Amino acid sequence: MKIQNDEMKKKLIQRLRRIEGQVRGVQTMLDEERDCREIMQQLTAIYSAVQSTSRVFFRDYASICLAEIDEQVEPKHGPALKAKREKMVQEMIMLLDKTP
Repeated sequence: MKIQNDEMKKKLIQRLRRIEGQVRGVQTMLDEERDCREIMQQLTAIYSAVQSTSRVFFRDYASICLAEIDEQVEPKHGPALKAKREKMVQEMIMLLDKTP
């Protein structure tokens, strides 16, 4: 499956570029022999940003995949099935949030 929503793709790329900048910032901090606490704080921020980006990607990916399945199943049940799928995606995201 490819990301077909250009806006979603743009937002994910923006997030990844921000993370890339944070990583380069930590490299600079190491070169400058900055305080370990500051470096650890930035590493924690990077970790959180990666998790957040993963959740956004997962939510959109799962929604698209489930929507494609729904289109192949009986179209007359579309709205009810879509609501059920969205609920399932939200539950999956909650589980994903709880993983390390």
